[in-house]
Amino acid sequence: MLFLACLIPLGRLMWLGFDGGLGANPIEFITRSSGTWTLTFLLITLGITPLRRLSGWQWPLRLRRMLGLYAFFYACLHFTTYLWLDQFFDFSSIYQDIFKRPFITIGFASFLLLIPLALTSTQAMMRRLGGRNWQRLHRLVYLIAAGGVVHYWWLVKKDVTQPAIYAAVLALLLGYRLWFRLTGGAKHHPKS
Repeated sequence: MLFLACLIPLGRLMWLGFDGGLGANPIEFITRSSGTWTLTFLLITLGITPLRRLSGWQWPLRLRRMLGLYAFFYACLHFTTYLWLDQFFDFSSIYQDIFKRPFITIGFASFLLLIPLALTSTQAMMRRLGGRNWQRLHRLVYLIAAGGVVHYWWLVKKDVTQPAIYAAVLALLLGYRLWFRLTGGAKHHPKS
């Protein structure tokens, strides 16, 4: 059920595309929508551990990998939209964008950091890397999520309400982790 629910944003984009509902600038609409869903799935994924610790439920842990892979899927859609529909594979222009426009620089860096997390998301890769090394690598998700929020904030020129909401949710999730670590909560709860 969750797998299908995670496809709803893509289905909505396809429906709006066929129905002419993508607005005056369809490329911008797709780019913004896919970027928003990337951030949403990243934050939902980061919310799994606090949910487990606060509720005692173990079942959300089984969903975390799929949610993380959906974050990567929507990040790929976001990047592909920029690469193909916005820039038409003009690598010279893309190269200039990456180094001249800070919001693209940080967005591109965050996307690159997300790739090894997706590639090492399998049980086989976890065993190959070893649990401790795998955990260290996957802590990059905090940096990636922060980079995604900054990317969005710097993109928006006037009304920063939405990026501010994402920033507040991320601050809450990271603040909870910090509080948990500093107060010694990790001694009384299983590792995640």
